[in-house]
Amino acid sequence: MTAACVYPFRLASYLTGYPEKEVIMEAYLERLVNLPLPLLLCLLLLQNLLVFAGALLAGYAMRKWYHVPIQRVTVAAWKIGLLTVLINTVITIAGALLWKHGYIRMTYTSGPVIVGDTLILFFAMDMLMYVFHYVIHHTFLYRAVHALHHEAVNPTPIDLFVLHPVETAGFGILWLLILWSGTYNIWSIIIYLVLNVIFGVAGHLGFEPLQSYPRLNRWAGLILGTSAFHHAHHRDVHGNFGFYTSLWDRLFHTYLPVDREK
Repeated sequence: MTAACVYPFRLASYLTGYPEKEVIMEAYLERLVNLPLPLLLCLLLLQNLLVFAGALLAGYAMRKWYHVPIQRVTVAAWKIGLLTVLINTVITIAGALLWKHGYIRMTYTSGPVIVGDTLILFFAMDMLMYVFHYVIHHTFLYRAVHALHHEAVNPTPIDLFVLHPVETAGFGILWLLILWSGTYNIWSIIIYLVLNVIFGVAGHLGFEPLQSYPRLNRWAGLILGTSAFHHAHHRDVHGNFGFYTSLWDRLFHTYLPVDREK
């Protein structure tokens, strides 16, 4: 960044009392959301495509590393996956516009608040997704919507994105409601989104990579939604409705024991 570009941020930092890096982040977001809508759409679509590609590359690389067979992805799965990416892009644009008009509020500071806000986002979304997932499984929505995802009894990374459009939109709306409900740190939001992809990929690996580390596997399985935890849900749809943790399943007696060797 040239000196001419830096000086305005330094002046803004001096006038507002915020550190320069925080002013730069807010200014970057403001510039982004004020782009022409078609350009904003293209940029956010590219972002979501990169997340899609990165998740698949990571997932299939893990399968190859652990010598797990890699099945050919069907054309239908690619189409549904790309539709999911498109819907996620619409949700991202909605979030950007809600922030632009003041309905979503964020802070840009560093420090302990990042840890606190990350934990709030993580557990709040985990709880809401548990409820959403449980309701889907116990109403007409299972056959109408969620059965598509459960065609994969032994999931593979692409199945993370093989979702009915209604389900994809539902998860996205839950996320926007969480952001609307309070003021969260931008870095916490970013960390949560990264964790969301990591847990999503892990849940659809189709095997348990932690089996090579028995002690870690045992301790992680006490609270986290491991690969084996979600794999068990794909094999038995009557339990393990959580995503990031098994906390809610244990609390509401929907937890299913898992085979940690798979």
